[in-house]
Amino acid sequence: MKFTFPAAVLAAFLSLPALAETTAKDVSKQSGEAVDTLKSYSVDKKNEAVAYGKKLVSAADRDIKKLERAASKASGDTKAQMQQDLKDIKATRAAAAAELDKMSKASGEAWDGTKTAFADAYKDLRDGVSKASTKLKK
Repeated sequence: MKFTFPAAVLAAFLSLPALAETTAKDVSKQSGEAVDTLKSYSVDKKNEAVAYGKKLVSAADRDIKKLERAASKASGDTKAQMQQDLKDIKATRAAAAAELDKMSKASGEAWDGTKTAFADAYKDLRDGVSKASTKLKK
């Protein structure tokens, strides 16, 4: 079965509105769609899956930068909490990048496991970004 990634889903995900305008529900839905898409790739579409994974991590990087800018403008307890959240998010981002690297090197029997590991790590990353942006709005 040949799988082509719906361009509309990728375009919608990559053009996420500013964090202040994105709700946790929106991020959760987009994250879920991205995870489902990742899990649907077969090993013969590995290059496409890895390219998609790189785009997802890049989108998360843009959101992390937005959080960093917001944290730099915050003060007191809010700033301290944002800095801790960012530290945690960056650790989660590093874990997702490591899983993406493993996925790029996987073949055959290891493919499904590494693909699922990256999808799970990416979901954790998006959840962390979502929670931090929700805290920022309060």
